[in-house]
Amino acid sequence: MVFRKSLTMEELGQRRRLKHWRIALFFSMLMCFADKGSTHIRYSVPEEVIDGTVVGNLAKDLGLDVNTLVDRRFRIVSGSNDAIFRLNQNNGVLYVHTKIDREQICDGNNPCVIDLKVVVENPLEVHYVGVDITDVNDHAPAFPEKQQRLEIAESTLPGARFQLQSARDPDIGVNSVHVYKISQNEHFDLEIRDRGDEKVPFMVLQKALDRERKAEHELTLTAVDGGNPAKAGTLNVTVTVLDINDNRPVFTQEVYTVHLLENSPVGTIVIKVSATDLDDGSNGEIIYSFSSKLNRKVYDIFDLDAASGEIRVKRKIDFESTEVYRLDVLASDKGTPPMTVDCRVIVKILDVNDNAPEIEIMSLSNSVPEDSKPGTVISLISILDKDAGVNGKVLCTLSQAVPFELKPSIKDNMYSLITKSRLDREETSRYDITLTASDLGQPPQTAQRTLSVQVSDVNDNSPQFSQNPIELYLTENNINGDTIFSVTASDKDMNENAVISYSILRGDSVKNNWPIFLSINSETGVIHALKSFDYEVTKTFQFHVLATDSGSPSLSSNVTVNVFILDQNDNAPVILYPVSANGSAEGVEEIPRNVNAGHLVTKVRAYDADIGYNGWLLFSLQEVSDHSLFSLDRYTGQIRTLRPFTETDEAEHKLVILVKDNGNVSLSATATVIIKLVEPKEAFATSDIKSSVNDVEENNITFYLIITLGSVSVLFVISIIVLIIMQCTKSTDYSSKYLQDTNYDGTLCHSIQYRSGDKRYMLVGPRTSIGSTLIPGSNGNTLVVHDRRRRTSGEVRF
Repeated sequence: MVFRKSLTMEELGQRRRLKHWRIALFFSMLMCFADKGSTHIRYSVPEEVIDGTVVGNLAKDLGLDVNTLVDRRFRIVSGSNDAIFRLNQNNGVLYVHTKIDREQICDGNNPCVIDLKVVVENPLEVHYVGVDITDVNDHAPAFPEKQQRLEIAESTLPGARFQLQSARDPDIGVNSVHVYKISQNEHFDLEIRDRGDEKVPFMVLQKALDRERKAEHELTLTAVDGGNPAKAGTLNVTVTVLDINDNRPVFTQEVYTVHLLENSPVGTIVIKVSATDLDDGSNGEIIYSFSSKLNRKVYDIFDLDAASGEIRVKRKIDFESTEVYRLDVLASDKGTPPMTVDCRVIVKILDVNDNAPEIEIMSLSNSVPEDSKPGTVISLISILDKDAGVNGKVLCTLSQAVPFELKPSIKDNMYSLITKSRLDREETSRYDITLTASDLGQPPQTAQRTLSVQVSDVNDNSPQFSQNPIELYLTENNINGDTIFSVTASDKDMNENAVISYSILRGDSVKNNWPIFLSINSETGVIHALKSFDYEVTKTFQFHVLATDSGSPSLSSNVTVNVFILDQNDNAPVILYPVSANGSAEGVEEIPRNVNAGHLVTKVRAYDADIGYNGWLLFSLQEVSDHSLFSLDRYTGQIRTLRPFTETDEAEHKLVILVKDNGNVSLSATATVIIKLVEPKEAFATSDIKSSVNDVEENNITFYLIITLGSVSVLFVISIIVLIIMQCTKSTDYSSKYLQDTNYDGTLCHSIQYRSGDKRYMLVGPRTSIGSTLIPGSNGNTLVVHDRRRRTSGEVRF
């Protein structure tokens, strides 16, 4: 019998460690020699297959000779769970050892690949085997909870959306959640939104709720996947109707997308969400929180400030672990009950993308006519990115609203910049177009380049006058060649299309030949009169000014100028009686000695070619031999006796009459009247001779006087009626201010103008004849007209 020495526990531990070290050294040497001839083999097997299902034959796929397999051995030395797969050592057949659940061993949203390292002995070879685990529809969609409660105020308007729980399905592709359905009801409809690679159901209010009618609604949300046959999961939704705190918080965005580099420092602000509430007080104060349905991993990595809405990094982020985080953020007010709204924050964890795109302008038109049609090519743009794969895929956009658009070419990363709509230089003459090129890397690299496009002018605007027609008031007797007016037109075009020349349109009309006496500066529009205007000849006329631009073809417009000539006091009174001769007038009147006071001796007649105040005439005695014998009416020019003649009065009297108008610079004329006193018999004979002469002289104007007097009478009656109406509407105090004194010596008068042949006459008469004789004791405003045996032919009395 052989006795072995018993070993202590320490010695046994040392022996085991030595053995493990030798084995590790052996396999390390083995791998070093074997890697030189290694190969890569890829297999695919669906999950849920039965045990013993063959995945592949390594011997066959490696091209080994069947006769040499007796000395070869196949072993799995490293890789995924060797409990899932087994390898026949003798023939190299790889088969499933235990049931495979892809959702358990792999990330549900990513491809599932199990990598194996296989050693073939005699001679030693190392081969790498990758087994793709394909998905089967072995899971039904499931909601995080079986019940979801929503509280909705009855004042909520139709169209409001409420997010429901999203169903989770560990399967991928077509086997994942495909569609949502909601049970039949009269108030809500279902809306599905794609948020990245996830479908999120929203319940949309179609008909307003009435808490008094129904305080609670029970609905069922069903999620169905796309497998064959399809599988489904349900969620019970309970809607409680509230009737207070009727304004819900609103996020500035429904979906926030942010890119975050992996390994960002702890405390880095990821994004700040913001929501507003129109309510006041506590109903408008907002508290931010994460949804309770999120994966617990989100709470470990991100932190949300309840007051500010800032989301910060809480722990180290690993891109290889998770590429995208989807955070459901709730904003709740402090109302009773609180109202809550949610938004989705998508945080994309990005790997390094170190090459920005380069924008190359292959051709560019610096100037584009404003009448270019939509679709006109402005420039060809090429985008280059040195990165490969998705990081080299580039999208190009215009960063602002301009009447241009990018049209992709057949070739990748090639674009045409074309006009999208009509251009208008007068509205915008230049566009600075910013091109933004972003690659599809994570995070994206962006490049920008600005193109300046000048819109060239087209003659599409005619000259415009600021006023049409133009009314021009000119004073007569202007100096020949003087500037009378200036017209100006504007043109919205530019350069030669806006250079305006002016001209006067001259027609063939005989009535209006005044434009031939006008001259216009074609560049400035200044108009000169080549002839002096005479109000007494022409009172008004019309002409047209044409403004033409220098475009090709040219455009034009015209303006009508209505010219009104204003009267000046440029005509002195003309004395008709006594007959004028060499600029003076003199006449002889013979009257009987036995006439009474107030006898009409004669009447001085005069007219003025001017109008208005310039044509109002006043008569005055400039020189008289005896002031006690004769009086002169300052408005009518009538000479009357003041008293009967006596034996001591001279037989001949000389009266010098001054006739002047009421112009600013008064013009006048004088007449001399010789009055001879004769015996009554001689006076009758002389009167007959003069009467016949006056009848012949004034025969031609009698008819015109009758017409004129009739017109004046009608106008006078109308004026009296208007004055009476005006006086009736005024108070007594106001009307009394305008009563005229009996001895008023003003110049208010009425006039009658008429023509006889080529002569023009004006008869001027006062409202109250001051020069008439007043009978003492009678009303001071009563005019007394004495009876006469004869009158001067053609005399007009008022």
